[in-house]
Amino acid sequence: MESNQNPSTHKYAVVTGANKGIGLETVRQLASLGVTVVLTARNHNRGMAATSMLHQMGLTSVVFHQLDVLDPLSIHSLAAFVSDTFGRLDILVNNAGASGVVVDEDRLRALNIETETWLSGKAINMIQEVINTTYEKAEECLNTNYFGVRRLTEALLPLLQLSTSGARIVNVSSLRSELRRIRSEELRNELNDIENLTEEKLDGIAERFFNDLREDKIEDGGWSLMLPAYSISKAILNAYTRVLARRHPNMLINCVHPGYVNTDLNWHTGPLTVEEGAKGPVKCAVLPDGGPTGCYFAQTEVADF
Repeated sequence: MESNQNPSTHKYAVVTGANKGIGLETVRQLASLGVTVVLTARNHNRGMAATSMLHQMGLTSVVFHQLDVLDPLSIHSLAAFVSDTFGRLDILVNNAGASGVVVDEDRLRALNIETETWLSGKAINMIQEVINTTYEKAEECLNTNYFGVRRLTEALLPLLQLSTSGARIVNVSSLRSELRRIRSEELRNELNDIENLTEEKLDGIAERFFNDLREDKIEDGGWSLMLPAYSISKAILNAYTRVLARRHPNMLINCVHPGYVNTDLNWHTGPLTVEEGAKGPVKCAVLPDGGPTGCYFAQTEVADF
């Protein structure tokens, strides 16, 4: 954890959901740049194993701390650890995510759906029999991908405000978040109304989604039919990113779609490597002063919400 760098220029980061996939690779790339990184994971043993692996690669500036974004006590414990150990935070990468569905992975793999079919959304008709959105999974999804991100970010904001270089917050999003993929024009406009977006409005959208899911009105409500809970959770996350960026102009706060990466979250259907997928989050984490904020990145380039 020791560094020879000037304490005022050395950077401290937290990456969530980081024991595997894009999260782990984001930790690796940041640590390779000389950043001290807190690798977090729900499972203590898996988190420790991932940290040990990075230490064996010579990246000894990585430290582990357990974190479950669904557990307020776990969030408080992490915030206290960062405060006591570093005194501030410079980078927060909110990567932990949940899919919001129950999947028969063997049958899904047997369908052998092509990448372009997934990306276009045309796979929706092929996956109805093997992917099921349950209320329980949808609740877990929004609580992880949006409410958990919000709880953690709010807990760490006092430490991020102490950053000597102007903090960077990166919310890992998804192609499924893009507004053009939401069928309801009213909902698209509501999520794109940057002047009037608030957490209360976003909470209201989430509640409307849950009501429609309970009443089996996802199609009638104009929600995305492809992974509906995951899609709206990431669309709301993007909107929250814009709210935060307006509120904290001294920070650079962005969301990033990492690409269609081969990870557990998409049942290893993506063609990109985790090395490619981490490029966007890492770029946003180390943006130079005066860089973009309140933006949506498609991999490493700013794109339309």
